[in-house]
Amino acid sequence: MTADVIIIGSGQAGAPLAYRFSRAAKSVILFEGSDLGGTCVNVGCTPTKTFIASADAAHWARRGPEFGVETGEVRVDMAAVVARKNEIVEMWRSGVERNVEKHADHLTLVREQARLLGPGLVSAGGEEYRADSIIVNVGLRPMVPPIPGLDQVAYLTNEDVMDLEEVPDHLIVLGGGYIGCEFGQAYRRFGAEVSIVGRADHLIPPEDHDVSESLAEVFEQEGIRLHLGAQAERVEKTDAGVRLHLEGGRVIEGSHLLVAVGRTPNTDSLGCVETGVELDPRGYIVVDDHYRTSVPGIYAVGDVTGGSLFTHASWDDHRILFDLFEGNERRTRKDRLVPSTVFTDPQLARVGLTEREATEAGVDYEVATMPFDRIARAVETRQSAGLMKVLIDPGTEKILGAVILGAQAGELIHVFSMIMQAGASAQTIVDAEMVHPTFAEGLQTLMMRLDRYALS
Repeated sequence: MTADVIIIGSGQAGAPLAYRFSRAAKSVILFEGSDLGGTCVNVGCTPTKTFIASADAAHWARRGPEFGVETGEVRVDMAAVVARKNEIVEMWRSGVERNVEKHADHLTLVREQARLLGPGLVSAGGEEYRADSIIVNVGLRPMVPPIPGLDQVAYLTNEDVMDLEEVPDHLIVLGGGYIGCEFGQAYRRFGAEVSIVGRADHLIPPEDHDVSESLAEVFEQEGIRLHLGAQAERVEKTDAGVRLHLEGGRVIEGSHLLVAVGRTPNTDSLGCVETGVELDPRGYIVVDDHYRTSVPGIYAVGDVTGGSLFTHASWDDHRILFDLFEGNERRTRKDRLVPSTVFTDPQLARVGLTEREATEAGVDYEVATMPFDRIARAVETRQSAGLMKVLIDPGTEKILGAVILGAQAGELIHVFSMIMQAGASAQTIVDAEMVHPTFAEGLQTLMMRLDRYALS
C-alpha cells in the first residue's frame, strides 16, 4: 500500500498530524499497535490527573473542620476511583477513534506495530507500506532499573498503579521525580503509608534546592517518609509484600512497590539501527531543528526525540512540523518556550531557566523570591504552602525564568510564559492592574520584590 505520509504512533503529535494532512488532501497511513491516543490519553495525563483529583477530594474532605465544616469520617472507595478514571480515559480515547473515522477519506488506520525498513518503507503485520515521508511518534515506556531481585516481585509502574482497587498498606515509591511525587502524595491522601526513595538529594531533581525543600516540607507534614540521596541495592519478596534494601544497610518494608525512576524510548523494536536512523546513547531518536532524522524522508516527533517530555510539547511538535511541511519556517523545534507543571499539591510549575541553570551557564540575572503565604488569596483559602521565584535580565529587564510552587501554579505560570513569549519586559507585570484578591496578584508582588520595582 502506498500513501503520501506514513505516521507511526497515534500520540499527541501523531494523531493531530494525521488529521491535518488528511484535511490537506494528503493520503495518510496511521499505525498504532496499542490503544489510540498514546501515553497521554491512556496511561499519562488523562488518567493521572483524574486519579489525583480523587485523592485531592479526599484530602479536602478531611480538611473540612479547618473551615468550620464537619465532614465526618472520610472513606475512599478505590474501585469507584478506578472506575471514574477509566470512564474519563474511555471518553477521550473514543474521541480519538471518532476523529480517525471522520478523516477516513484520506486516512487509513492500521492496528499493527510498524517497523522501519528504509527510506519511505515500513512493514507491519506481514505487509509492506510506502510513502514519501515517514513520521515517527512512538513515545516512551517506564524504565525498569537493573536492581537485583526486582524481577522477582510484582512491582508497579505508572501504567498499572492506578488500577489498584484497594488502598495499599504501605506504598514504597522508587523515584523522587514528578511521577513518584504525584503518585506518592495521591496514595497518601487515599490513606496509604508512603515512603519515597530518591537517588538525588532533593525531590524533583531539576529544580532548585529551595523549591524542592519547600515541597518536601509539605510531604513530610502529610506523613510521607522521604529517603533522599539513597541508592537501592536489592529488592526481595516478603509475605507482606516487598523489602527494599538501601545502600548503607537501611531497609524499608512495604506492601507495594512503585518503580518511577524515569522512562525509556520505544525505539528498540522500531528498526532504527538497521535503517541507519541515529539514536543517542539513551535510545532517543536524534533530530535536527526541523525534526529530520539521519535518514532522508524520515522524521520524528514527541517524547521519542528527548528534550521536553510533555504532552503540550508533543502537540506543539505537530504544529511546527506541519508548518514546515507547508513551507512555513516561522518556527522550528528550538524556537519555543516550554512551560511545565508537576501536579502535586501545591503544584510546581516552571518556565525558562532555574537559578541553578542560570548560574551554571554564566548568565547574569537578578532574582526575587517570595513565600506563597504573602498572597492574601492563599491565606484566605488555606493554601499558603510554597514559594515563587523569578529571574530577570538586569540589562533588558526581560524575564529569564520563573518557578511557582503553590496553589494553581499550573495556571499562574502562563502569565510568565506569555510575557516571555512576547519578549516583553518584567515592567509589564509591574504596571498591570491585578484583581484583588486573586492568586495572580501575587506575581506582581513577587516582581516588586526586585529593588528596581520596589515601591519603598
